[in-house]
Amino acid sequence: MKALQITDLKHIQVVQLPTPTAQPGEVLLRLKYVGFCGSDLNTFLGRNAMAKAQVIPGHEIGAVIEAVGEGCPEELQVGQVVTVNPYTNCGHCASCRNGRVNACQNNETLGVQRDGAMRELISLPWQKIIPVKGVSVRDCALIEPLSVGFHAVDRGQVSDIDTVLVFGCGMVGLGAVLRSVQRGATVVACDISDEKIELARQCGAAYGINSQKESLIERINEITDSRGADCVIEAVGSPATYQSAIAAVGFTGRVVCIGYSQLEVSFQTKYFVQKELDIRGSRNAMPNDFRAVMSMLNSRQLPIERFISDIVRPEDAQSALEQWAANPGQVFRKLVQF
Repeated sequence: MKALQITDLKHIQVVQLPTPTAQPGEVLLRLKYVGFCGSDLNTFLGRNAMAKAQVIPGHEIGAVIEAVGEGCPEELQVGQVVTVNPYTNCGHCASCRNGRVNACQNNETLGVQRDGAMRELISLPWQKIIPVKGVSVRDCALIEPLSVGFHAVDRGQVSDIDTVLVFGCGMVGLGAVLRSVQRGATVVACDISDEKIELARQCGAAYGINSQKESLIERINEITDSRGADCVIEAVGSPATYQSAIAAVGFTGRVVCIGYSQLEVSFQTKYFVQKELDIRGSRNAMPNDFRAVMSMLNSRQLPIERFISDIVRPEDAQSALEQWAANPGQVFRKLVQF
């Protein structure tokens, strides 16, 4: 069967793999659409230290059940449209014992620590299969990245009395915008792309800040009467945005960190103490985050077509990633259609 593999630095190609079957306790999926995400791009560019060598990327999945192995629940049927929870959890680390399986110490995400879904067929444990109703198989590939943003909002305990500043209006950041708006918060979207800021506004953000064109702190002070944001969600992963998050959050506020910075970040730690901040990591997503995204997609009130920048064939993956690397601000999501 056909698959995509990152074989070397800045090189991805179509390879042939043995065709899998549904073993007992597994469900065989026929992949229809798989999204390229930021971690896939970083793996392609040699910037993802967590990715295994020569990995098959992909964990944002829209698929159809091809076959069901023995011992799987009867509700999983051939022909069903599904997505996938792409994370593993060991069941015995501190995170798992505390019920936060999304942050499992031994997690292996599809397409990062283990080979992913950029292939025609994949067989996975039935527990990771998420049946989807009322959402197209194409749009199923958007559920996982939006779920990551939803989870960050949950970590930030966002409510209707909050002003929330979201750094980064890619797919994960848009998920944070959407969920914050849904909870009644006043949302400020910050990016260096006017196009992404405009899409965040279409998703309900009340304000947009292009931090390359205007002073972030001046605008936040103007919006909040100099109180600062109640919650800041960092979905970029750069030293500048991490530092700006600490500067922009108000006293006793919450800072939620999603993005991985490839470089060390220096802080004036006095602000941690003076502001008595809650600084929280946010990793992956929980099952309830997936369900919440599916419910929102079912509402059909989102500018979903604008979330998808391009749909490409596997044979065009090399040029698609090269174009994304050259113009990162112009891309929301690229899908590979199998």
